Amino acid sequence: MNALGDAQLARMGRDPGLVAAVDQHAAVLRDAIPLDRETLGDYLLGFLDELRHRGWVFGDEPDAPSLRLTAVCWLTRELDLLEDGLAA
Repeated sequence: MNALGDAQLARMGRDPGLVAAVDQHAAVLRDAIPLDRETLGDYLLGFLDELRHRGWVFGDEPDAPSLRLTAVCWLTRELDLLEDGLAA
């Protein structure tokens, strides 16, 4: 959340196109996995492992991986899945 989520979530307030793209990724996640803390956390860890394996680095412009990560952060906030409101 600290590395990418906070900035991307703030950017969503100024960029309707980003909102739409993140919403599409969130819909894929809603259809694919149960949206509970443990499952979403496990998904995120696996996704990040794959991104590290591929050498992915977040750039200035949103790409598919950053949109998916932003969707995970957005869902985490929307569903109040952060423990005691602490950053993930």
